[in-house]
Amino acid sequence: MTKVPGHLSADAIAAMAGLAKTHFLNGRARRVNKSLGDATGLKGIGVHLVEIAPGDLSTEHHVHHFEDECVYVLEGRGTAHVGEATTEIGPGDFLGHPKGGLAHSIENTGTDPLRCLVIGERRAHDVGDYPRLGKRVYRNAGLPWNLVDLADVETPEAGAKR
Repeated sequence: MTKVPGHLSADAIAAMAGLAKTHFLNGRARRVNKSLGDATGLKGIGVHLVEIAPGDLSTEHHVHHFEDECVYVLEGRGTAHVGEATTEIGPGDFLGHPKGGLAHSIENTGTDPLRCLVIGERRAHDVGDYPRLGKRVYRNAGLPWNLVDLADVETPEAGAKR
């Protein structure tokens, strides 16, 4: 049998080292990330197997303005924060976060690791807001990220502040 391009076996995924990540704006947002998309050469979407330890967050509460994102829960229990609402999540649950929608994050409120498949677009440009911190990040391919205070963002109409 020959190796099929783009195929990762369950054994190969289990053997992947995973990358420990801490969000640059939130030290409690820690996860171990296995990028299945990178390993198979995907460019337009990111596909990540993430593991979040009990008590940790998936990321800082955020919203993307140009990229859709979704999460499928494989194992464990947690709390999804979407806008100001919360809901308990567990195996088989799916969360869809459309671009420009509500800010979102996940907290592992269970006693075991929370394992999820996180999938999102990879556009050359994105803008993300961190409403609980009053911050906005601008990401452009090939350029450093820019982080600004939301209070300093001006709208084009008459220079009004956001």
